[in-house]
Amino acid sequence: MNKKLFVLLIALMSLSLLGIVFVQGYWISNAYETKAEQFTINSKQVVLSVAQEIQLRENEAYYQVYSAYVDSIQTPDSQSFTELAYRIQNKATNETYIFTDGILEQDYKLSSGFFDSEMDSIQFRKLTSRKTRTKISEGIDGTTTTETRVESFSRMKDYERKQFEDFVSNVTAMVPIYKRVNEKEISELIAKELKERGLKSKFEFAIFNNNLETKVRSKNFKFNPESTYIVPLFVNENQSNYELYVNFSEKEKLVLNSILGMAILSLVFTAVIILAYSSAISQIYKQRQISQIKSDFINNMTHEFKTPIATINLALDSLKNPKVKDNKEFLDRYLGMIRDENRRMNAQVENVLRISKLEKNELDLPKERVDLQDIIEDSISHVSLIVEDKGGYINTHFGALRSTVLANESHLTNVIVNILDNAIKYSEEQPKIDIYSENVKNSVILKIRDQGMGMSKAVQKKIFEKFYREHTGDIHNVKGHGLGLAYVKRILDDHDAEIYVESEKGKGSTFILKLHLIS
Repeated sequence: MNKKLFVLLIALMSLSLLGIVFVQGYWISNAYETKAEQFTINSKQVVLSVAQEIQLRENEAYYQVYSAYVDSIQTPDSQSFTELAYRIQNKATNETYIFTDGILEQDYKLSSGFFDSEMDSIQFRKLTSRKTRTKISEGIDGTTTTETRVESFSRMKDYERKQFEDFVSNVTAMVPIYKRVNEKEISELIAKELKERGLKSKFEFAIFNNNLETKVRSKNFKFNPESTYIVPLFVNENQSNYELYVNFSEKEKLVLNSILGMAILSLVFTAVIILAYSSAISQIYKQRQISQIKSDFINNMTHEFKTPIATINLALDSLKNPKVKDNKEFLDRYLGMIRDENRRMNAQVENVLRISKLEKNELDLPKERVDLQDIIEDSISHVSLIVEDKGGYINTHFGALRSTVLANESHLTNVIVNILDNAIKYSEEQPKIDIYSENVKNSVILKIRDQGMGMSKAVQKKIFEKFYREHTGDIHNVKGHGLGLAYVKRILDDHDAEIYVESEKGKGSTFILKLHLIS
């Protein structure tokens, strides 16, 4: 994939993911604000209903007393009757109907002491509505019959109540608030209203007069602008400055709980999408790296095979020369070159095949008791001529008293040879290699230290990956395909062994192997 297209694809996918996260965040924020607004509306309705109920109860209490008192008075101070009458005559039946609709007004003077008022007396008017029907019938013999029936007779209580409420507002304005309403009554009313609206919240309240707190309050009331709602009390009174403050202390908790379930689900799904996206991006990036590494591997492999093939071809051409045929020294030299180059190509192919079999779990590794120090000595013999040719050395420092492990001798030898081969290849001067062994509990620790080029921390994390080679641009001073250490790691994993590397750029590297001992 083109690099620019790859970057554009990642950018668009990232932008889309950020958009999804933003939308989810916006939705949660909007849902919280909506629920908070809904809670505010419901809370205000609760407080308004409580304020109305307090005033209604006060008026009702006074009115019940007033009604009973007025009804007990038999004779009013004065009364008048206003009547409207109309007549309908039926000549066919000689019947005449007279309908009346009247209002009886009765005036009473009540003692104000009954209502704890400082006024001497209180004037009240009771209105009674009366409707009648009178039927007058004339007989054939000239006699007249009259029949009167009362259709309805009832008190006009709405008028009385309005008249009474006006009076009560004047009387109660001079009564202290703690005599008009108490803490228990307000608490019960608020709890009732909350239950009817399906709200479950703790609350505290207080009544203020001219912004000053009165005695009527709950114990733990504290004013909070965010969760305290205020409504006026006794609005029918002309000079009333009472206000009811109710603080719903669990407002934020209730609002959060109302959206918590959906918010958690939304966040979980968003997190899953982010994790899946991150994993996908990581896999895409790794696959792109692998694709690039494989391309480099094919190019390097082709380059490495071209050299031995060309050498073999030159050697074969030289062997055709009659002068070479007759010279045993030249003949042995060219045959040796062909053998070495053929072995070199075969070793590279074997490395590729070994890695392929390991990945498919097709490589059978029978294990037996072996002495690790014997395997080290055998591995050194495979590379000793190369080291000596370059003027270097391999020194052993065996400090382990026990070194018997369960392993596959052939593959474990290849592991040590691969590590030694790397130490030789990455030594710019003479290869100087030291091998140490020691026992730690039930394990044997093997350290292979060189004084070569070393490597950075970033490279140390990737050297056991297949096909990985430290990037040096187009310069390949050290030949290879990044297969040796990948093979080492897979073989040691199969042996339930561990391998680490300690290195510093320009100061060499130390490969540390840890294998389990057997008794």
